[in-house]
Amino acid sequence: MPFAGVSLIQDGRLLPFPSAINDAGSASGYHLLAVEGYSRTKADVLNGRHIESRSFRVGGYLWRLRCYPNGSSGIADFIAASLILAQDVAMPVKAKYVFSFIDQADKQDPSHIRARKESEFSVKYHGKCQTEFIRRSALESSEHLKDDSFTIRCDVLVVEDVDSKGTPSPFVTVPPPDMQRHFTDLLMAKEGTDVTFKVGAETFAAHRCVLAARSRVFKAELFGPMKEGIVTAGAIFVEDMDAHVFREMLAFIYSDTEPEMGKEDDEDVIWQQLLVAADRYDLQRLKLMCEDNLCRFINVNTTTAILALSESHSCDGLKKACYDFLGTPGNLKAVLATDGFDHLAKSCPFVMKELIAMLAP
Repeated sequence: MPFAGVSLIQDGRLLPFPSAINDAGSASGYHLLAVEGYSRTKADVLNGRHIESRSFRVGGYLWRLRCYPNGSSGIADFIAASLILAQDVAMPVKAKYVFSFIDQADKQDPSHIRARKESEFSVKYHGKCQTEFIRRSALESSEHLKDDSFTIRCDVLVVEDVDSKGTPSPFVTVPPPDMQRHFTDLLMAKEGTDVTFKVGAETFAAHRCVLAARSRVFKAELFGPMKEGIVTAGAIFVEDMDAHVFREMLAFIYSDTEPEMGKEDDEDVIWQQLLVAADRYDLQRLKLMCEDNLCRFINVNTTTAILALSESHSCDGLKKACYDFLGTPGNLKAVLATDGFDHLAKSCPFVMKELIAMLAP
């Protein structure tokens, strides 16, 4: 009889998953794959080639089983088995699986479990699990091989998020949130704007409700008792801020994404100015982004300025990064020779006390 891969049973009935796994929000099932004419696979099925079942459904997803009679990935001593997610999915699917033998075609109870694992399946034919199932020599001397055939059973448990509402459909792809893009388009088109800011020589139109929702400082300015006093000639004048910095801050308010800086020579200065602006308008997420980026610019020439900035705006993470840089004797000696260190000693005496305490034996 020529060898073949035969799908004997799909998940017409759900069985308790081996090891008594009963996860909330999960679905389980099993599938059998029979390999007939095993002796012929030694010559006819090359290493890395497989026998594949037809599709079966568990947990609302389509799956397939594969058997590699002569092994896979150059390992010829083992018979390998794999479980494959047979459809594209928008989000990864987490599943637990067990491979076992069925010693008789009419007997569905598993015997001699060979693999029990958990895996995450992401993309069709790429999100798959695989295991070296059993040595060929062990199979050939076992009761699993009868009439030149054997049957593999794979139990599958699809694990869903217990907090999710309902079971996601594998046939519908829900796109990621794009509210930020719509708000950014609204800002760029200047549709419905009801407030204007004058920053240096540039004018910026925006939406009061958006600004108030994102910043309690803007909320107080635009809807609080002080709103009447800040508007002059139809515009709000913003002092002590560069127009480029205000533009980046405004873009963040609408998009909630990190500003994209160009490759300017003064990129570190812009991040410092943007941090000041973020602190001024209580935009904590933007402030932390600025701290994170400024850590990349800590060097002998910038440490004192960044350290002074972190002290005046309560940036603990950025301050620790500066101290970490100064903890190296060579770096500290080089910074001590700069004019910036003298200025730091005069303007931030508390920082100097912390630095001395840190470096003291």
